[in-house]
Amino acid sequence: MLSASLAVPGQAAAAPSAPAAPVLPAAPAAPGKQAVATGYGGAVATVDLDASRTAIEVLKNGGNAMDAAVAAGATLGVTEPYVAAIGGGGYMTYYDAKRRKVYTVDGRETAPKAMRADSFVDPATGKAIPFDQAVTSGLGVGVPGTLAQWDTALRRFGTRDLGTLLKPAIRVAERGFTVDQEFRDQTAVNEARFRDIVPTRELFLPGGKPPAVGSTFRNPDLARTYRELARRGPAWMYEGGLGREIARTVQKPPVDPAATRNVRPGLMKDGDLGAYRSRTPAPTRVSYRGLEVYGMPPSSSGGSTIGEALNILDDFQLGAGDPVKALHYYLEASKLAYADRGRYVGDPDKVDVPLKELLSDGFARERACLIKPDRAAAAPVAPGSPDGDYAPCVPPGGATRALAYEGPQTTHLVVADKWGNVVAYNVTIEQFGGSGITVPGRGFILNNELTDFTLQPPAPGSPPDPNLPGPGKRPRSSMAPTIVLQDGRPRLALGTPGGSTIITTVLQILLNRIDLGMDLPAAVAAPRATQRNTPQVFAEQAFIDRYGRALAERGHLVELFAGPPAGVIGAATGLEFLRPGLVQAVAEPVRRGGGSALVVRPSK
Repeated sequence: MLSASLAVPGQAAAAPSAPAAPVLPAAPAAPGKQAVATGYGGAVATVDLDASRTAIEVLKNGGNAMDAAVAAGATLGVTEPYVAAIGGGGYMTYYDAKRRKVYTVDGRETAPKAMRADSFVDPATGKAIPFDQAVTSGLGVGVPGTLAQWDTALRRFGTRDLGTLLKPAIRVAERGFTVDQEFRDQTAVNEARFRDIVPTRELFLPGGKPPAVGSTFRNPDLARTYRELARRGPAWMYEGGLGREIARTVQKPPVDPAATRNVRPGLMKDGDLGAYRSRTPAPTRVSYRGLEVYGMPPSSSGGSTIGEALNILDDFQLGAGDPVKALHYYLEASKLAYADRGRYVGDPDKVDVPLKELLSDGFARERACLIKPDRAAAAPVAPGSPDGDYAPCVPPGGATRALAYEGPQTTHLVVADKWGNVVAYNVTIEQFGGSGITVPGRGFILNNELTDFTLQPPAPGSPPDPNLPGPGKRPRSSMAPTIVLQDGRPRLALGTPGGSTIITTVLQILLNRIDLGMDLPAAVAAPRATQRNTPQVFAEQAFIDRYGRALAERGHLVELFAGPPAGVIGAATGLEFLRPGLVQAVAEPVRRGGGSALVVRPSK
């Protein structure tokens, strides 16, 4: 294994510096947003200026990182309602500075008790219903986990109550926020189906059309819902009236009688909400170049797949002197890890996930020996055998499984406080606009997370699929809120939206920062490619322009990423501790309109 330490500004580098990374074409920055902020007293990076300001307000008023993350998440429910809402769920990774330990909080949605492996199969055809019909339906709605997750996180790690932390979001919902191009575009993409759902149309298509750029968007219904949550607490959703409203909406979606869209009813009942519990499993952990990388365990596949890929890469010497070599190994390691993800990872409460073996050095060496230095393996490659009996090299297997679709829309934020606590947090309702179904009078859209299950059971005689629907089961996710420690203390925290590309985006940023010598802003801005055990490598145009020909010579078929959004992979946020107390927060400079990085006290 190789060892390295991260170079920071003003200190000697442990690895040669890389040239400045090529970035995406410039786009107008949103007013007030900055992609990089460096300073003291705490830091935050989100996709949204209002959410970042909320987090800084909490930090300045004495709240800690978890308080700020929850408050920012609530604000994103107002300003980013198509990706972040209390009708969804998510994952948190948390470094506790006092205990010097990493924890996780799993708020992933669950399937209702009535869900079965063939619930998405049309009896008339024996095939899964069309994907768009599964998305825009009550059938795809999982029991929301966000509020339970916030409650668990604040009880264990926070210092403020939920009611206090909802106040900034209530202000934004009442006063409104300025509609930018990204918000209008996300609304326009959903316009046809939003028009068919009465409360969704009334809220998000004011005057019958997407709101204009520069207009003010208010959500008084969500402000009232947040106020009631502040008064009643999360039990109002899981044991009370709000939960009954959600279940009724899922069972009978409020579709316009004139609409021709087939919006199927869902299976959720009141008792499904009452049975929901957030989880606090141990994080995944691998060592890479002398750093400790912590991630989200199953039901997310983020930590296990990133961890396995890093273990594979740790067997090779990579550096800024040969970025094409490094990218070749990155793509091949991703290919192998995704094969194992598809075969073995699901909800560990419902299926046996061999997590320890997937993250073992022996399994990584067995997989690494399949990588050829000058030639890409034909994809899809077969999964390995994480059985504890590892030979120096094994031949490729035969059984493969196609990459299942996973919606690319979520959001990620990072927060650090003056005490050194750190949160990396992914929150989502799955697609842009989730199920498209707004709970009447409540101001939020319900998720379509259950479409992350494999909708079609495998044919008889095929390998078992760990991600089939089932009662109370969490669908597999790729969300990967990641924290990196150096000498037992936090050094990096990062994550991104992007569905199944989340894993490769986080992995590539780590490769850029640790192996290719980029600083974190350059590592985030650098053009991206994703290899998820598919015949093609999908990439951004700047990546193709820079590396496409050289990688093609090694057998990689590099094509433009189709999106959505077309040609754009992810929208990352991250932070790095440059030295004790000094933190650099980093958001996207361009992708999806750019993000917002802020600190409590900027450095001079």
